[in-house]
Amino acid sequence: MNLVKSEKLENSKHELQFSVDAAAFNEAVEKAFKREGRKYSIPGFRKGKAPRHMIEKMYGADIFHYDAINDIFPEAYEAAVKETGIEPVDRPEVEVVSMSAEEGAVLKAVVTVKPEVKIGEYKGLEAVKTVKAVEDSAVDAEIDRMRERNARILTREGKAENGDITDIDFEGFIDGTAFEGGKGEHFSLTLGSGQFIPGFEDQIVGHEAGEEFDVNVKFPEEYQAAELAGKDATFKVKLHEVKYKELPVADDEFAKDVSEYDTIDELKASIRKNMEESNEKQAELEVENALVDKVIETLEGDIPAVMIENRIDEMVRDFEYRLGQQGLRLEDYIKYTGGDEAKFREGFKDQADKQVKIRLALEAVADAEGIVATEEDFENELSRIAGMYQMEVDKVRSLVPETEVKRDLAVNKAIDFIKSNAKITTETK
Repeated sequence: MNLVKSEKLENSKHELQFSVDAAAFNEAVEKAFKREGRKYSIPGFRKGKAPRHMIEKMYGADIFHYDAINDIFPEAYEAAVKETGIEPVDRPEVEVVSMSAEEGAVLKAVVTVKPEVKIGEYKGLEAVKTVKAVEDSAVDAEIDRMRERNARILTREGKAENGDITDIDFEGFIDGTAFEGGKGEHFSLTLGSGQFIPGFEDQIVGHEAGEEFDVNVKFPEEYQAAELAGKDATFKVKLHEVKYKELPVADDEFAKDVSEYDTIDELKASIRKNMEESNEKQAELEVENALVDKVIETLEGDIPAVMIENRIDEMVRDFEYRLGQQGLRLEDYIKYTGGDEAKFREGFKDQADKQVKIRLALEAVADAEGIVATEEDFENELSRIAGMYQMEVDKVRSLVPETEVKRDLAVNKAIDFIKSNAKITTETK
């Protein structure tokens, strides 16, 4: 590959022209003939056995030239991109300027590249770091959640109470006629949970296992099933079983049972410490976000629309993957939520736009300050990834693109640089 031309164009476009010498071009043409020649039929020859010159005579001298161009373009283009140092953000528009057995080929590629941006001041920014204090009530609430997780489920002898877990059969009627979707058998209903329409669960309270009774309710005016909205209904209910939770006492024995600690005070101290550390991390993150927001407010430059679309693509793929983990398909999710693909993608646009701006701004800071990732940084990141996915470090090394990972690490360092040069006031609330 020989670079012929490298020129900036308007709207973050860049033009590259590069040549491939005759020897390399003709070698590619010969390889294309060997691969594609068998497709052509020539009178007097068995299919796939005709010599190259006969195929070219019948179908044109350049019959294999474009196949050869398709073969040699990726490597030649990549070399031209590397030599010029541009950062493409989209697929190039390609044009063959010339090609011949005698002269080789000259190719032109016009591609959208990362825009040149400017940022304002990023040193000496001011921010308030607000650390949320850990209240005793928050610690007690966590203890209560632990008690809930370790509760015993017992059968209630007597009348059902709010919070009880009931096993019921029910069937709903409007004007004496059963309606679709209004029937269930051995349904587990926690009283007071709000699973059913208002008034239903309240009327089970006070009944005992084995009883059969009516529950009279009125469907809300805004009920999702229009044919039921605002109508009076009677449900025939049979109460099979009533259970309740018996929560353990929050004492030293409880602490020993559910943790590594010997006393409830030690357990509470540990919970408080974890909450304080979590609040500190959250406060740090909020400060970082506030400082980065200040930087991107000063960002100047025309961001190509394709960068936003590419980021939306990534976000959609990530969303689709997470849906797949739950056994759902993206197209079904979009249908169930009453939208369409265009509307679904539009929902990611603002977030994608901000993320692209953040990346460009932080890269600008890294470039301005000469911030780079060291080999030690890279090796540490490989070890972190290997530990996360339980893989060998060398395996991770073979899978991740070193240049991109180092660029990501440099961006993270840029955040640290902005924060270390900021004027941060800490307050507790």
